[in-house]
Amino acid sequence: MNSFTAVLKNEIEKIYRRKKATVIVILAIIGTIVGQLIVSSIQNGFGIRPVNGIDFSILVLSFFVNTIMPLFAAMVIIDCFSGEFSKNTMKIVLLRPVSRIKIFAAKILATGTFIIINLLVVMIISLMIGLMLKPAEHIVSGIIMVFISYIVSFFPLFVLTIIVAFMANAFKSGTIVFFLSIVIFIIFKAVALFFPQYSTLFITSLLEWYNLWKAGTLPVLKLFREFLIMASYGIIFFIAGYYLFDKKEI
Repeated sequence: MNSFTAVLKNEIEKIYRRKKATVIVILAIIGTIVGQLIVSSIQNGFGIRPVNGIDFSILVLSFFVNTIMPLFAAMVIIDCFSGEFSKNTMKIVLLRPVSRIKIFAAKILATGTFIIINLLVVMIISLMIGLMLKPAEHIVSGIIMVFISYIVSFFPLFVLTIIVAFMANAFKSGTIVFFLSIVIFIIFKAVALFFPQYSTLFITSLLEWYNLWKAGTLPVLKLFREFLIMASYGIIFFIAGYYLFDKKEI
């Protein structure tokens, strides 16, 4: 257990030492600020009732989980595998007296840590900006709802990361994996749009899982069913990804 903790800390440190990760966090903050400016401009221009801080934070979440965050997560996990393979730094990692399953799991969990930190940063910034410009009624209950929405959004994003990790071990080129991830993401979104009855079968549609948690009465059975779908995706692609990672010759 101590060896796994050490590997996990090392992977998290490597992610945040990369300039790419720093740029992503900065872009997330800038995106939130720009989003508020755009929303405010549209509202003032068309005379629309201003969106309060709670609504704005949820609006930002909807935008981020459907566009920017999946791309950010894909870039980080690809860098953890394809990037290290291409730079031959993976040899150093595998020379340590740690099993490959621990290394594989640590890289995925480190990316998961990156995702949750980004979500929390975006949540805090969006709430602060939104509440300063337009305070909301029932602030405490609203903030709790926003917090839950951001936290549960982690799960589908994390599963998406595991799927990309599988692809990063199936293909040598990180560029190909990134391009393929975008293409598959767009295709799944399009199929779910034209065939909504099958939308819950696609992980891309489950990115909006947080909407179910905002309902007045929680749809427990639907929540549980979609959680099982995400868990199934995660388990299948984790095992498949580890199999490919374990068979790789360095």
